Amino acid sequence: MDDGEARHAHAPTTFWVPDRDRRERLQPGDFAKLIFRISVDNPEEPVAVESMWVIVRERISGGYLGLLDNEPDSIEENNAFWVGTELPFGPEHIINIMDRDAASISLAAAEPRTRWPQW
Repeated sequence: MDDGEARHAHAPTTFWVPDRDRRERLQPGDFAKLIFRISVDNPEEPVAVESMWVIVRERISGGYLGLLDNEPDSIEENNAFWVGTELPFGPEHIINIMDRDAASISLAAAEPRTRWPQW
């Protein structure tokens, strides 16, 4: 994952992130947008960068445990990183936030496709 705070610090007028206080107060079911660097089998561009939504499952030490809520465009469906994969992240990774709704609260409580740690 990319550090959204670092990207904002590098380009504060063109790369916005929500206030740190808001990024530290997410609750189960809230959505956090994160930037992922994904290794791909392409010698010309071996890393794909995608921003995707994650649903917050719970607060953990140093941040959150969430569920990926997007299908990555740069890779085929797999069991390691796809919709429903559980992953940890911190407030520094968050580049956007959407408030929870009844559906996302329900998804946050569901069993993940793949639990963290998976390797």
